[in-house]
Amino acid sequence: MSARAGQPEVLAPAGSPAALDAALLCGADAVYFGVDVLNARRNAENFTLEHLADTVRRCHVRGVKVYLTLNIVVLEQEIPQLMRAAEAACAAGVDAVIVQDAGEAAILRSCAPKMPLHASTQMVVHNAEGARRLESMGFSRVVAARECTREELAAIAAGTSMQVEAFVHGALCMSVSGQCYLSSVLGRRSGNRGLCAQPCRLAFTAGGCGHALSLKDMSLIERVRELQKTGVCSLKIEGRMKRPEYVAAAVTACRAALAGETPDMESLRAVFSRSGFTDSYFDGRVDSSLFGYRQKEDVTAAAGVLGKLENLYADPRRQVQKVGVEMAFAMKAGAPAFLSVLDCDGNCVCAEGDIPQAAVSRPTDPDRARVALCKTGGTPYHVERTLCSISPGLMLPASSINALRRDALAKLDEQRGAPRPVQFDAAALWTPPDSPRAPRPALHVRLYDPKQLSEEMMEEAALVTLPVQALLDLLERDEPPCPDKLCAGLPRILFDGQDRLRAQLERLRGYGVKHAAVGNPGAAQIAADYGFLMHGEPFLNATNSYAAEALAGWGLCDLALSFELSLDAARALRSPVPRGVTVYGRLPLMTMRACPVKAFVGCARCRQGENFITDRRGESFYTSCAYGCAELLNPMPLFMADRLDELGGFDFVELRFTTETPADCARILRAYRYGGRCDGPFTRGLLYKTVL
Repeated sequence: MSARAGQPEVLAPAGSPAALDAALLCGADAVYFGVDVLNARRNAENFTLEHLADTVRRCHVRGVKVYLTLNIVVLEQEIPQLMRAAEAACAAGVDAVIVQDAGEAAILRSCAPKMPLHASTQMVVHNAEGARRLESMGFSRVVAARECTREELAAIAAGTSMQVEAFVHGALCMSVSGQCYLSSVLGRRSGNRGLCAQPCRLAFTAGGCGHALSLKDMSLIERVRELQKTGVCSLKIEGRMKRPEYVAAAVTACRAALAGETPDMESLRAVFSRSGFTDSYFDGRVDSSLFGYRQKEDVTAAAGVLGKLENLYADPRRQVQKVGVEMAFAMKAGAPAFLSVLDCDGNCVCAEGDIPQAAVSRPTDPDRARVALCKTGGTPYHVERTLCSISPGLMLPASSINALRRDALAKLDEQRGAPRPVQFDAAALWTPPDSPRAPRPALHVRLYDPKQLSEEMMEEAALVTLPVQALLDLLERDEPPCPDKLCAGLPRILFDGQDRLRAQLERLRGYGVKHAAVGNPGAAQIAADYGFLMHGEPFLNATNSYAAEALAGWGLCDLALSFELSLDAARALRSPVPRGVTVYGRLPLMTMRACPVKAFVGCARCRQGENFITDRRGESFYTSCAYGCAELLNPMPLFMADRLDELGGFDFVELRFTTETPADCARILRAYRYGGRCDGPFTRGLLYKTVL
């Protein structure tokens, strides 16, 4: 059950039973879908644990692999749900599980060590260093970030022995996957937990241009040969929320392109697009051509093609026959006709039929037998070779040969669909360790600009983080007090420039800097290579005790928990290393490779103060590129200085200064030392809420 020899697999979304049928009948090599819990498209129709085994059987009969999506960050109280879903996946014999949560990966490695793990694109792997970090955790495949260029995909594939999967078609999020908190902060509907409300598709403006947070859908279908040359093994179609006609059109187009034929892009564009398609990321063009939104003509175009596309999968007799078989037919006097069938995966079945009769006029010869044996329409099988051993002078009606063929293929269905369970040991689940709690939380401060740093801050804070280059500039210009407190904030996203970063880190080590803040697997790998004491950032999305333990295993000396945890949930979380929460700052709502301000306003005007986009209510969302990629900041700061007594139970709390002046920083720092009120509008973020 594999992709055609020498070709990457076509991996199709199956957000509903009808979409699954479309994928199977149109020739997908593999499908991915979720069950009714713990997957990143919880609004899709999805499947149930009760019927999972039967769904897997149907796919395996047709030579299609099944990847189950359990790809959300898991809350502590959901661990029992996770265990039930994982056990059902193992019992059903799925071919792999797609995960985002580091804790979930650790649980599966322990309870089901033979279950292949695929790292979701939400694990933010966008360079070879990140792939190597996940490979050390036991992953067998990584889904690369959609923003990667051709060269970056090739570097990832060359830099790891893992399989690399890349998106070939579908929606582009404005934010790098796994790094968006817009929907959860604005409405508690977390994209990291499968319930994104897509507020980015609303009418945000930049420089007078609308829909500044909405990108066109990507499509590399016409360039699959180039994509294949990068070394990726799987071409992933996005779209578990899409209708079956979309799945049918996308799979059919991919199959045509891989066969060297011209894919029907017009029908695919008509069934769903946002102002057409883009391949800009693949080519490294990050500009306004990436942006687009769903317009009236995009919607009305679908009406003209839905019936045509339904024909691709509505009739099972027209299904793509992916499973090659060899048949050996024997017919001898006085014995039942005999048929053996061997498939491309090594499964072999035998069946016996009627006893042949003496021929009166027209004996059955090999040619007549082959005609009946090759009538496999409506099945997943195509006959690649037939061997016939027929004694002369005998006759067997075509109806008898047809019945024999049907009997043999039914047995082959049964054998191919037989459960192949993966061992699951629930008793291997352990209780994560905890560490002693500090009597009073230490203060960590994160700055965007060296001008925000003060002597008072250096005295009060246990750790002060600055962007790598800003910290170098500071050290080369001044000699700040307490250099042991300084921390290098590694880039949030590093698609390229690893050599430059390594040179910067070498220089920082020369200045005696020992600390590095890391927020993705690649950054952790690079910091570890240079022996830095690593501080885990909230962007690692730790939401349960198992994730804290797994991330601590990277060598972290402490861990800032996810922005999406409430105070109570964060306080209850166990961790073998000190853990803390963010209690002040304009939270980063998105991390973007395609900066909307750069695209529509320009960097020059951004530096002059036009570094914001505006929502439909006139609220300004500022952007920053201090940490290597554009960040979209919440208009109102998170503020908790008036509730200091509620911050007990943590080892540290973090203040994040972004747009604040040095005077603002000094005032806020004193408020968190002595207590105080916010001078303007503020938010409590998600500290008193539970994300959905």
